[in-house]
Amino acid sequence: MRLLFVHQNFPGQYLHLVRRLVADRSNDIVFLSAPNTNTIRGVRKVVYDLNRGRRDDIHPIARDLEFAGHRADRVAEAALKIKKLGFEPDIIIGHHGWGELLNLCDVWPKAPLLGYFEFYYRAQGQDTNFDPEFPAVEGALPAVRAMNTINHLALALNQHGQTPTRFQRETYPDWAREQIGLQPEGADLDLCRPDPLARRTPLRIGDFEILPNDRLVTYVARNLEPYRGFHVMMRALPALLARPDVKIVMVGGDAVSYGPSLAGGTWRAHFERELAGRYDASRVLFPGQVPYESFLRLLQRSDVHVYLTYPFVASWSLREALACGCAIVGADVPSVAEFISPGCNGVLTPPLRSDALSDAILTLIEDRKRNRELRAGARAFAERHLDMATHLTSHIQRIHNIIQKN
Repeated sequence: MRLLFVHQNFPGQYLHLVRRLVADRSNDIVFLSAPNTNTIRGVRKVVYDLNRGRRDDIHPIARDLEFAGHRADRVAEAALKIKKLGFEPDIIIGHHGWGELLNLCDVWPKAPLLGYFEFYYRAQGQDTNFDPEFPAVEGALPAVRAMNTINHLALALNQHGQTPTRFQRETYPDWAREQIGLQPEGADLDLCRPDPLARRTPLRIGDFEILPNDRLVTYVARNLEPYRGFHVMMRALPALLARPDVKIVMVGGDAVSYGPSLAGGTWRAHFERELAGRYDASRVLFPGQVPYESFLRLLQRSDVHVYLTYPFVASWSLREALACGCAIVGADVPSVAEFISPGCNGVLTPPLRSDALSDAILTLIEDRKRNRELRAGARAFAERHLDMATHLTSHIQRIHNIIQKN
């Protein structure tokens, strides 16, 4: 197969799929991306030039569209150069989020397109105005609705779509779902797996030491921000650390991935000031973003793992925590409830209540039998539903089917 992948941050969600495809030497893979340093052996990476930022003189509801149109132009220009060199893709596969795919049907009119639909924004009932502590700023709702402009343009291409979870598919209107198939992503069950020996030896992260008798609570997010329940976790610290054998590691950067930034500082610094003097800070580690191997070691050692979020796309780390056999306490929102069945493979708590969160964590620390049962349930769920190898096989079969029907 001749495959053209498109994602502004190569390889994005396609890392594992591309690795599987490139292992078959009969496949010819070209990947279009904005500049970055990532590479995959056997993949021809082509970079498009953006050379233009967002303009401040554009109405807020049109800013995403203006930038998407600019990006679509640059991608199409790069695609034309590829075409002139003789590359004719059997299929185009890419993420619709940034407008990159919008003009490729003009470059290769006969090539089918399989686009990734990640999320359909709504002014009410999902993430926007979910948390009364951080309401949308006045006048923001039209801009939230306008964020679906690229979604609508992508759907108007009348091509093929995919999304990884039922929650994400159901955010789209009924009329749009016909185009969007469910394509789970899973986790690497060979890499993400329980390690029975992880609790038998000390674990050091810099100067922070976790001893075998310590009760380790872990929390992971790309960035430490309210969208991922960081404020809820922080406010649970005094109750959790009242137990003297508890240590807490909170992995994540200080930037903002979702939601508003905080003027004059980071969310971590803000909540550290709010809670200053109310907990033993020497037993809490903020290591920032850590290497993947360190992330897995933390999951394997964790006594209780916390996954919090607004009603928004669930992170890969939730699936990886299940695969590692973590005892998980998660936010009771649809995107998490799709993976966690209370009492079987985890615990769900009200997403904005720190008291309920700390109670659930402490209960699992104390009840070792229940903790072991949930760990076993998490791994069993992963083996039944999250096997990445199986999902990659079905994904590749769908690609073959689309090409054959075209």
